[in-house]
Amino acid sequence: MAPVEIVRRSAPLHLLLLLICVNPAVLHAKLPPAGATIAPMLEKVLPAVVNISTRTRTKAIRHPLLDDPFFRHFFDIPNRQERQKQSLGSGVIVDAAKGYILTNHHVIEGADEITVTLRDQRQFTAEVAGSDPEVDLALIRIGAKDLAALPIADSDQVRVGDFVVAIGNPFGLGQTVTYGIVSALGRSGLGIEGYEDFIQTDASINPGNSGGALVNMSGELVGVNTAIVGPSGGNIGIGFAIPGNMASTIMTQLATYGEVRRGQLGLATQDLTPELASAFSLQRRGGALVARVAPGSAAEQAGVRSGDVIVSLNDRAVANSSELRNAVGLLRIGTRINLGLLRNGRLLTLPATIADPLTGSASAGSMNKLLSGALLGAISDNHPLAGRVDGVQVLEVEHGSPAWSAGLRADDIIESVNQRPVSTLNDVAAALKRGGDTLLLNIRRGNSAYIVVIH
Repeated sequence: MAPVEIVRRSAPLHLLLLLICVNPAVLHAKLPPAGATIAPMLEKVLPAVVNISTRTRTKAIRHPLLDDPFFRHFFDIPNRQERQKQSLGSGVIVDAAKGYILTNHHVIEGADEITVTLRDQRQFTAEVAGSDPEVDLALIRIGAKDLAALPIADSDQVRVGDFVVAIGNPFGLGQTVTYGIVSALGRSGLGIEGYEDFIQTDASINPGNSGGALVNMSGELVGVNTAIVGPSGGNIGIGFAIPGNMASTIMTQLATYGEVRRGQLGLATQDLTPELASAFSLQRRGGALVARVAPGSAAEQAGVRSGDVIVSLNDRAVANSSELRNAVGLLRIGTRINLGLLRNGRLLTLPATIADPLTGSASAGSMNKLLSGALLGAISDNHPLAGRVDGVQVLEVEHGSPAWSAGLRADDIIESVNQRPVSTLNDVAAALKRGGDTLLLNIRRGNSAYIVVIH
């Protein structure tokens, strides 16, 4: 009765009425049957989840007077002063023989030292095998024997309502287990990572859990914990994990190449809404509607046209534009694929090859010396503004170049040059010829728009 008494004293009247009226079975729907336990599963899983601590050295900011050689010598001040930053996170052993551990990119980003602590308290210095900031995954390696690894589940089989367990190192407390369910699947558009297809869970995930394991009741890895939504970084039951299938694909590339070299098709798509489906006389609701095909792109060479609806990639159904973007983003340059699409009511299959984003790029300096140092190209498939704006993307900018000094930065979108809208490199070249000694550029950067005048 004690818990009931506490609730009665602290709960408002409407909550008391709710507690009285709700079926008791509903209140315990999340709990396993009486006497059930996940302890045997955890005994096998816990040795595969590790704690990760990093140390990063940064140059200390000091007063310019302290850089004077005479002043340093007179007061015996060291030539170099460094500050050290420490952080904590988690990781999952995915290959016991090779010592591979999967974690988040942000856990090890910029670290000078990475220390891995196993459940049996053994400690090892790790090296980075590869990292992918766009998905926020990293693969590190330790030289250790007698390791336990987690098998990776087919995350496509995960369903909303499945029981899951989150394991990690929250707040540096050490290995901790929390229990919950899969709350939602395919979460995207959150602005957390470049590529998002998160599993959402109400299993408590807190700072320090990043890179830890989200496992099913069979002890298989269904996701890598990566982010939470909550005030002041605290948990309110909304956590996100990178799906196991995405993690497995990225891990393979990181182990083989040390990086992920993403290609693109060169098209802009949008979700096929009921209104658009009606306008195009389509019966289906799923798919990615092609809004624009970049000239000379892999998509154009494959025969894709504006107005086509892409419904599958390599025989795997595509539900929306985000799903297509994620699928293409997991493929390396040169990968051959088959696109299934609807055109005028007919189902077609077109072969295509994932292209290098730099193919078809051009030096802006060759068009106008005021933009020397900038490399321009079509808007890439993985750009946050792809499909939302027309223009030309700034692919690279050399630090200290005229383009850099003018304010151009990588991933900027040039929407117009000298008040002439541009969508191709030819458009830019034609507009620049009319510029003379002054250029007027309309730039989109993130959610902001700028007008840049260059003399």
